[in-house]
Amino acid sequence: MPRPILATIHTQALRHNLQRVRAAAPDARVWGVVKANAYGHGIERVFEGLRGADGFALLDLHEAERVRALGWRGPILLLEGAFEARDLELCSRLNLWHTVHCNEQIDMLAVHKTHQPHRVFLKMNSGMNRLGFAPQRYRAAWSRLDALPQVDEISLMTHFSDSDGPKGIAAQMKVFEAITHDLPGERTISNSAAALRFGSEPAVRADWVRPGIAVYGSAPDFPDHDTAHWDLQPAMSLASRIIGVQQLAPGDTVGYGSSFTADAPLRIGVVACGYADGYPRHCTTGTPVLVGGVRTRMVGRVSMDMITVDLTPLPDAGMGTEVTLWGRASTGAVLPIDEVARAGGTVGYELMCALALRVPVVVDA
Repeated sequence: MPRPILATIHTQALRHNLQRVRAAAPDARVWGVVKANAYGHGIERVFEGLRGADGFALLDLHEAERVRALGWRGPILLLEGAFEARDLELCSRLNLWHTVHCNEQIDMLAVHKTHQPHRVFLKMNSGMNRLGFAPQRYRAAWSRLDALPQVDEISLMTHFSDSDGPKGIAAQMKVFEAITHDLPGERTISNSAAALRFGSEPAVRADWVRPGIAVYGSAPDFPDHDTAHWDLQPAMSLASRIIGVQQLAPGDTVGYGSSFTADAPLRIGVVACGYADGYPRHCTTGTPVLVGGVRTRMVGRVSMDMITVDLTPLPDAGMGTEVTLWGRASTGAVLPIDEVARAGGTVGYELMCALALRVPVVVDA
């Protein structure tokens, strides 16, 4: 039989999470963000769950081609825009909307030959200091675009750096609104955290919101709030089974480096999952895991292909017992991916995106 590890994509959870964002940002249209191969879930696997979105936002042309191949005829937004001039030819052919964040992209548009003017999203660097025009240069960029026959509608865009923390969005909102208050065009400024936390404010939700991580069932401001607080459901579950059992005596150690020592008789289960499957190597003793739907802990180090778990709360667990590394167990119990990520010193985004190719994936309709 195949190795007993499996990732499941939950279509209904995607629909639910999308609706939660809509409820948090009423009247705004919603981009389904599927960059990074839908945050590791697979664009083709999530499409049915997210087809209720008003548009799809992504990074590269290949991803856009995949969404169009699935039959999507609505808006698609390239979040980083064109990387070279010939990208605009495919934007024309696939009817893609695209971000403009630098003068070089305006230069590309100025020499682009097209029969159909482009819808562009002019990005402001309001404090994130990644992509975008500085506030003092934003209106000049807008004027350049507005003068081009290659450009149809200009939408206005920025990205929050601290919508998930105490600093918040007020400073960036002030900058964005001061520069754009009299410019025409639709606006999109809110990511997952801003949409959930501040989406009740019309200026914040604006015309479009861009939820990413929330759609996939991770709390964007964890640990301040968890998925239960936001009523989000895991869109991915990673599960395996116990493939061996060991009985430890006091003083026995577990795994490489003998990093865990039993201080009492202890029964442990060996689970078919390791860092080669995408499970974070930096997780240590105490990382939560569900065995048979019951919460227990990992002990020792993560190996390439195996981890070991404490079976103390599960006297009946043994060979073949289900182990949920994150997501929803067959019993209905949930282990939020954010808790596992925190134990590994990272965030849920990375765990989703790092799921290894060797892990089989199924879609639960």
